[in-house]
Amino acid sequence: MSHGKRQLGVMVTKLLHTRMRVNDLAKTVKFYQEALGLKLSRQHTSPRGAQLAFLQTPNSDEEIEICQLPNSPAVQVQPDLMHLAFEVDDLAAFAAQLAKKGFALSDGPTTTGSGSVIAFIDAPEGYEIELIQRAK
Repeated sequence: MSHGKRQLGVMVTKLLHTRMRVNDLAKTVKFYQEALGLKLSRQHTSPRGAQLAFLQTPNSDEEIEICQLPNSPAVQVQPDLMHLAFEVDDLAAFAAQLAKKGFALSDGPTTTGSGSVIAFIDAPEGYEIELIQRAK
């Protein structure tokens, strides 16, 4: 097998969604809509009984799937387990808008070595959201 040539037809073609399980679907969906302006694209119950909600991000094809699974152990998100990162044009203005809506940054803003500015906000269940203003 040659490592230099890519075999056609055996590669994935696109990232479609990332799924996160939560304890309170409605509370989490409301957070992403209100704090980050994401759009609920569809909501349904899976064949296994999971309550599912799909959220769209501007300028992105992939979605975030939020799942609430009845009769399952409660979600306990350990620190720094995972995070979602979103780009913003002006982090200071975005943080001010968040504060007006009653949401506080949990860390930052911090300027990175590359000149980007980053900050974090906690979503319900303890999942972290990273906000990134790229260096101009």
